Amino acid sequence: METRPYVSWELIGSFIKDAFIGYGVPERDAEICAEVLMESDRRGIESHGCNRFKPIYIDRIIAGIQKPVTELEIIKETPTTAVIDAHDGMGMVASHKAMEMAIEKAKKFGLSMIAVRNSTHYGIAGYWATMATKEGMIGITGTNARPSIAPTFGVENMLGTNPLTIGLPTDEEFPFVLDCATSITQRGKIEYYARSGKDTPAGMVIGNDGSALTDSDQILVDLTTGKAALAPLGGIGEELAGYKGYGYATVVEVLSAALQAGSYLKMLTGIDENGNKRPYHLGHFFLVIDPEAFVGREEFKKICGDILRALRASKKAPGQERIYTAGEKEYLVWLERKDKGVPVNKGVQADLVAVRDALKLPYVFPFEG
Repeated sequence: METRPYVSWELIGSFIKDAFIGYGVPERDAEICAEVLMESDRRGIESHGCNRFKPIYIDRIIAGIQKPVTELEIIKETPTTAVIDAHDGMGMVASHKAMEMAIEKAKKFGLSMIAVRNSTHYGIAGYWATMATKEGMIGITGTNARPSIAPTFGVENMLGTNPLTIGLPTDEEFPFVLDCATSITQRGKIEYYARSGKDTPAGMVIGNDGSALTDSDQILVDLTTGKAALAPLGGIGEELAGYKGYGYATVVEVLSAALQAGSYLKMLTGIDENGNKRPYHLGHFFLVIDPEAFVGREEFKKICGDILRALRASKKAPGQERIYTAGEKEYLVWLERKDKGVPVNKGVQADLVAVRDALKLPYVFPFEG
């Protein structure tokens, strides 16, 4: 049962928007950023919602490694493609523009792809895929990130967690959205293990000596100092097919950098040669496919829905009550939270209060007395 206090969607959305404006983000851009963060919490993906509002966005603006005003420059454009330079502005703003362009082009020509360079963290990847599904179209996106994954048979963190995210429209209340990293786990999960006093399961993290690390507290230290790296999806080595996650992470890295002559691998550490913070210069890609150019949107949505329903209706393992398809659990979280708002833990509460007080914004949160 949820024990954290809730903040209404109206209150948290208004506050985040005003906070972004307070740090120099234009009003419309602030609305986009707030909406992306809230959508993450609506789906229960709290690692990318209010939890990261201050440390990932506000703090980086303050540090001068992310620009509050996003000056987008179209470097190259064809009827079905484009390359956009975000000039270290808000990644969510650049991505919104890119996906809008991709959808518009796909409606005219059936398929389109937009690449973005010199960007910053773009929030929950699934948000961009579902921009397409809301139009009855297929959305595919990926982004590179600061190095944290070691290649198979390696121990050095080289690749980012690099999500490969796909959204498919259906005839159901929710789309199919596969939104997951290409690492076997993420730092946030290890932080959870550490807070809970639990070891990290063997196979998720590899040390410089090639051994599987399990001490959660020490892993958090070693990830920062480069003495540990996350294993790719599948785990360490080949026995559990870690090479598959390594391969997919590499695909995302290439598509996020090579199509737009962007930065990659160790260029994305966010630290310069003198140890000072610098912009991350991330790259993203957005691919949209319009089923209307094939069998028609409604026919596609019905067949997609039939496939998902058949999967959920298949024989269940002993002791299991339900089979899910991607996007279903997130939809169920939304049904639970839509009238309650977003639950916030003490750390997030402190961040919200700190930003409010720094900007002298006239907000009172329900968790304050």
